[in-house]
Amino acid sequence: MIAILDYDAGNIKSVERAFQHLGADTIVTRNPEDIYRAERVVLPGVGSFGDAMGKLNQYGLIPVIHQVIEKEVPFIGICLGLQLLFESSDETPGVPGLGICKGQIKRIPDAPDLKVPHVGWNSLTYPSEGKLYKGIPENSYVYFVHSYYLEATDRAIVKARTQYGVDIDASIEQGNVFACQFHPEKSSDVGMQILDNFLHV
Repeated sequence: MIAILDYDAGNIKSVERAFQHLGADTIVTRNPEDIYRAERVVLPGVGSFGDAMGKLNQYGLIPVIHQVIEKEVPFIGICLGLQLLFESSDETPGVPGLGICKGQIKRIPDAPDLKVPHVGWNSLTYPSEGKLYKGIPENSYVYFVHSYYLEATDRAIVKARTQYGVDIDASIEQGNVFACQFHPEKSSDVGMQILDNFLHV
């Protein structure tokens, strides 16, 4: 069973549908018992960093997330879910993230020829081999919607990158923790392969 964390964030339904399309048994929940029983856990998200951390705290999910990860249950963050795994974000200064991974979330800088938020398809490069990208050629395209991007402290955890005015750490892997800044559930066949790879890690 896959537990998809319900903390009032956007995009939960489309993530659920994507995993169901792959044949996975899913539950959208904030019940700790359901989450602890899950074979895999998903932290989806569309919204603001500060509001999301507030909701995770309100629903008592912060210690649950830490315990699941400490138990080495495969865990994936998607879009805002990636950002929340890190220490802080320019979007909400002074609000700490989950701090599971080291790094900061920064705002995409304004530039004359770039629109922010970044909305659209960008290609991925692989600085090192990642389990999520098995069987997926480098320079494959995925779908992004974001105004903030990750700059990871530990470069070894970065498994995919893209470029949009700045170099963006688009995906990370740290032990049993995986995360994508882009939306695999909206990234056609490539995205479905990424989610299927997560089901088999």
